Amino acid sequence: MSTAFRTQTCGELRAEHVGQRVALAGWVHRRRDHGHLAFFDLRDRHGITQVVTNAEDAADAHAAAEPARNEWVVQVEGTVRHRPEGTTNAELATGEIEVAVDRFAVLNPSKVPPFYINEEQPGLDETLRLKHRYLDLRRPPMQQRMLLRARLASAIRRALEDEEFVEIETPLLIRSTPEGARDFVVPSRVQPGHFYALPQSPQQLKQILMVAGYDRYYQLAHCMRDEDTRKDRGPEFTQIDIEMSFVTEDDVMAAVERMATRVSREVLPERPILHEPFPRITYAEAMARYGSDKPDIRFGMELVDLTETVREVDFRVFAEPIAAGGAVFAICAPGCADYTRKQLDELIDLAKRHGAKGLVHLSVQPDGSLHGPAAKFLAGRETDLLAAVGASAGDLVLIVADADRIAGAEALGHVRLAMGDALGLRQPGVLAYVWVHRFPMFTWEEDGQRWDATHNPFSAPVPDDVPLMESDPGAVRAQQYDLALNGWECGGGSVRIHQRELLERAFALMGHTLEGMRDQFGALLDALEYGAPPHGGIAIGLDRWAALFADVDNIREVMAFPKTQSGADLMMGAPSPISPGQLAELRLHIVEED
Repeated sequence: MSTAFRTQTCGELRAEHVGQRVALAGWVHRRRDHGHLAFFDLRDRHGITQVVTNAEDAADAHAAAEPARNEWVVQVEGTVRHRPEGTTNAELATGEIEVAVDRFAVLNPSKVPPFYINEEQPGLDETLRLKHRYLDLRRPPMQQRMLLRARLASAIRRALEDEEFVEIETPLLIRSTPEGARDFVVPSRVQPGHFYALPQSPQQLKQILMVAGYDRYYQLAHCMRDEDTRKDRGPEFTQIDIEMSFVTEDDVMAAVERMATRVSREVLPERPILHEPFPRITYAEAMARYGSDKPDIRFGMELVDLTETVREVDFRVFAEPIAAGGAVFAICAPGCADYTRKQLDELIDLAKRHGAKGLVHLSVQPDGSLHGPAAKFLAGRETDLLAAVGASAGDLVLIVADADRIAGAEALGHVRLAMGDALGLRQPGVLAYVWVHRFPMFTWEEDGQRWDATHNPFSAPVPDDVPLMESDPGAVRAQQYDLALNGWECGGGSVRIHQRELLERAFALMGHTLEGMRDQFGALLDALEYGAPPHGGIAIGLDRWAALFADVDNIREVMAFPKTQSGADLMMGAPSPISPGQLAELRLHIVEED
């Protein structure tokens, strides 16, 4: 990678370059001064090379290097030589050689950074990192993650283009429509009082592209949603947007699975895929077995429905939820019967934080008896309970009962994940993909007293369930599918409604008037009347996928310039006020809070 400043990068030189004259440029990673000798580790994104100045052999170069300190940008010229015997560094790709410098030039000095660039600092304040993101991004761990993300994006493009997908860009200024989250809006200067929205996703546009005949579309689409930030979600994100025509659920899942498998092997060849083909389970099965619609299948400890086993037990904690049509779920934590009171209280608090009324715990004693506050209510039923849960002496049985089956399963599902972490069962080196499909199409919104789409309003119902849309909306299953990886939702999609009449029925069920539909979704509704093919697709979160590949639990670690938890850009100072002149030009007025 030769330029006017360098003949090679700092990660390129090897023993075969010994004797060659080279030029390198980069940042001083570390300096070691031994009087007449000065050793510098010179760093760029490609690696580190040791360079040496010698006052006896090259006095001018040694003098020029004297002021240089960590993070100064320098250029050196010299000859590649073997390191002296006993000083090679096996941890560096360039560790067999060094450069004897005869010319040293400072290209730019550096102030002392607010944190170390050349070594890890556990617990380094994220606010400080984001304020000085240009320095944070310079740290080798961050560079490795950003380069991994770049390799991931390149591999995705190659895999999709080899399957004849066409990359098409869609606009960032679109119409505001209700698609599940708040829009970021942009005022129009030339049409005062009117606003654009930044896209939550290119959903309608990619469906319109199917009507237009581009039967295999993809885009690494930048999307914006005005919603609260979490570790796996931010106001800005990138999704791998895919749409296909003349397809069923199986066709889309198969194409995406081929892409995901190829990309995983190319980017992370050292990490095995746990199951091939990826398992496919229904939403109902995922909730019943794992208490999650994005299950981590790297370990067992699956939920067991104990409802029938304990139906006749005279224990109010079980009896009342069962009488209300709910369920009793349990998991078995192997070898955890000796958990302390403190450990059990922490699990109870965890279950409660996720909506459980409480958490029943039973330790299995060496003689098969149960120990715990609820043990007396289960006298005589120990054998049945242990058989149902698959527990034996030394195990810990954890139980949640709830009148809402889904809520109870979800709460215990979080406990399951915590136990998986505690017992070291969530293998970090494994990629465990799983498909979850056949989600409920509609969910009842108590606040609005109406039905709403569980994913988005464009998902198609399972054909057999179409007659139930008005009579029993809660029983309608959608042709929806999510791809989960190691307990995170990696992406979600569906076969779309491609007939106007059916889409209008779905919108009406969600409370939209005919006029409202035409106003907000007119372009798509009209397009569906002009030969719209059956179509479906998926959107996969690039940030989440990169975070999972990088083994980090926060997508901000794989984004170059993320926002804070409150949606702020600390480096650029955004959001910020705009000038009175800009406000006047846009005919906007800021109303101050009282």
